[in-house]
Amino acid sequence: MIWPPGKSKAVALVGVTYAVALGVAVAVGLLARELWPALHPLWVVALADLAATVVVFVASVLADNSSFYDPYWSLQPLAIAGYLLWLAPASACGSRQLLVVAPVVLWGARLTFNWLRGWRGLGQEDWRYVDIRGWSGRWYWPTSFAAIHLLPTMFVYLGCLALCPALSSARPLGALDLLAAAVTLAAIWIEAAADRQLFRHRQRGGHGTLASGLWALCRHPNYFGEICFWWGLFLFAVAADPRAWWTVVGPLAITLLFVLISLPLIERRMLERRPDYRQSVERVSALVPWFPRGD
Repeated sequence: MIWPPGKSKAVALVGVTYAVALGVAVAVGLLARELWPALHPLWVVALADLAATVVVFVASVLADNSSFYDPYWSLQPLAIAGYLLWLAPASACGSRQLLVVAPVVLWGARLTFNWLRGWRGLGQEDWRYVDIRGWSGRWYWPTSFAAIHLLPTMFVYLGCLALCPALSSARPLGALDLLAAAVTLAAIWIEAAADRQLFRHRQRGGHGTLASGLWALCRHPNYFGEICFWWGLFLFAVAADPRAWWTVVGPLAITLLFVLISLPLIERRMLERRPDYRQSVERVSALVPWFPRGD
């Protein structure tokens, strides 16, 4: 991997930022447990999560680049899983813990690597953030805190609710656990394959719409894989405790985020920038992989 000039310094700054954010989150979590011993672990996680988000937001302001927040999506579940695993009773099913944590770590490592490979440094900011700068004007940073930093933190937190029952239950492994493992691993493979195909397409200088591999079956296979991953975590929660059905709020919220916000944004951008994209819209499924129309 060849990094552009200045990228090493930018990555180091991001690394320091996240180390500080983790330290602040741990301190806030310990303080919350000290002040309110009966506080549910998920409330402790919420407070620590909020504190870490504020730290990353401050770094974004200082660097004048909201893309400092981008790795948070993939690193947040790793920290939450680690904390809940640390709290888990000795009677918890160790086999399920391994089945749950391994995909979370694999997913987080893959997504963080993909961000690292694509981010060019402090001179680059996600195009969606640039658009927000354009219409928000002087209110950009309050808008950035709410929409770019806090809102995604909330969605990922909701998705991670499933980790609490999944990592603490003593219920033996069952068929639903195996299904959950299959869904999460398949989701990670889909995301990894889609990202690899897109990266190679760009490396070859492809400027048109990618229409091969997974991208021939749907226009956003990476989004499909991401959504499936969170539904897989939900299956782990229900397998561990059928009463944990309420954690469906997590994958449902993330699905709505992609369907109602992320998908329309990227679709509009692609239609504006690529003349051939309308043909893809007419032939290829938007989100769920399926055979192209007209073939």
